[in-house]
Amino acid sequence: MPPTELHLRFQGVSKAFGAVRALEDVTFGVRAGSVHALLGENGAGKSTLLKVLSGAHVPSHGALVLGGAQRSFASPAEAFAAGIAVIYQELQLVPEMTVAENVFLGHMPARFGLIDRAELHRQARTLLERVAPEIEPARRVASLSLGERQMVEIAKALSRGARVIAFDEPTSSLSARETDRLFTVIRALRDDGCCVLYVTHRLDEVFALCDAATVLRDGRHVKSHASLAGVSRDEIVRAMVGRELTDVYAWSARPRGALVLEVEGLAGPGLAAPITLAVARGEIVGVFGLVGAGRTELLRVLFGAARRTAGRVRVAGRELDVRSPRDAIAAGVALCPEDRRKEGIFPLLSVLENLNVSARHVHARSCGVLDGRWERENARAQTERLAIKAASPAQPIATLSGGNQQKVVFGRWLAGTLEVLLLDEPTRGVDVGARSEIYAILYELARRGVGVLLVSSDLPEVLGVSDRVLVMRRGALSGELARAEATQERVLELALPRAAEGAGR
Repeated sequence: MPPTELHLRFQGVSKAFGAVRALEDVTFGVRAGSVHALLGENGAGKSTLLKVLSGAHVPSHGALVLGGAQRSFASPAEAFAAGIAVIYQELQLVPEMTVAENVFLGHMPARFGLIDRAELHRQARTLLERVAPEIEPARRVASLSLGERQMVEIAKALSRGARVIAFDEPTSSLSARETDRLFTVIRALRDDGCCVLYVTHRLDEVFALCDAATVLRDGRHVKSHASLAGVSRDEIVRAMVGRELTDVYAWSARPRGALVLEVEGLAGPGLAAPITLAVARGEIVGVFGLVGAGRTELLRVLFGAARRTAGRVRVAGRELDVRSPRDAIAAGVALCPEDRRKEGIFPLLSVLENLNVSARHVHARSCGVLDGRWERENARAQTERLAIKAASPAQPIATLSGGNQQKVVFGRWLAGTLEVLLLDEPTRGVDVGARSEIYAILYELARRGVGVLLVSSDLPEVLGVSDRVLVMRRGALSGELARAEATQERVLELALPRAAEGAGR
């Protein structure tokens, strides 16, 4: 159905955390029967606004207007009861419970004081028919793929009669097939009259899916487009970053030195065939493959996070017997992992501690006491260098936006001895402005002689920053392309399964 009247309005919403103003007088509306993009750099206030919508934060000033009535939610339960659902990157599901139990968690149908299992499964089946008919209500959530879990979250929202559904970076970990499926479901929600708020850093998705868009910058409303017809990508980027970004990748040729990473016949978990590759000093080598191709597994074996079962690895000419990440770090090999929340950050520690944790042993005093002066100076330098948006280095890292957390993980390795940098989805959840800053740091490290092995599911990113591209398929290397010959068509030809191999992820 075409967009109709405004169903949701943020009216002068402000939110302060002490002296930090995360939102300042944000006002815009979202129409029923539309998909409305919410855009902005990391730290622009998008996550805070979603938490105000969900009832997780109470605004310092301003209000929500829902269906023409001013509303105030003191908790997520109140917002959920009012028909508002926010689906975050970190899905709010209980893995040990069934799909049906998760969909109706907190309001399961009962009979004579007991859960009515037959009715529970019947109602869950009815909802799943709308979003993912192939998912059985009796399956454990732990057995589902990430894309399937998102569909369960949507069914869970529908079980509460949600008419406002917000998605926070929903495709950041999905395959192309899962993304297409999600878009189909979101379009169906829109056509059913739902009000969909869609947060993403992927501008291609905005123009493929969304009807309207609002841009935030530094916690303030910058611009809203009631329609995206005639709106250019450059116009959106300009509003987000406050400046021109003519080429986000800004690649240029640089000198290459001797080989700094040499891998011969590497074998380990997730690798179906021995891997042989090399990276020179000053070189950025991109690794592309579809979901399940073995890209992350390759980096984990190189870093010692998974056990190597065969092969040789040399760093700066020295053969390594890497049995743990500690061995890799000692040899100058660093990893920025794919899942920053589970493997990249220490969520209970501060930005300062997260930035210093990997190099502080080198700078500690001889008696083992931490060098507080170095710790403060390094945290300040890396925060400025990477434009990390934090009130101070003492701020808990868990309170930063996802993109700023990613930059802290990246900055952790810049203070130590670095020969080889392994990057797994380094810009996932990072806005276009911060991406250009991260790429600039990569190029700077490469010019200093660091070898970079970069894994990304973002094919334009791989083509944009890499000097050479390796392609993986089903746990093995399927090809290598120089930058000049690496086109999307040629890379995908090497990445897609052959007919004889059968279909599958």
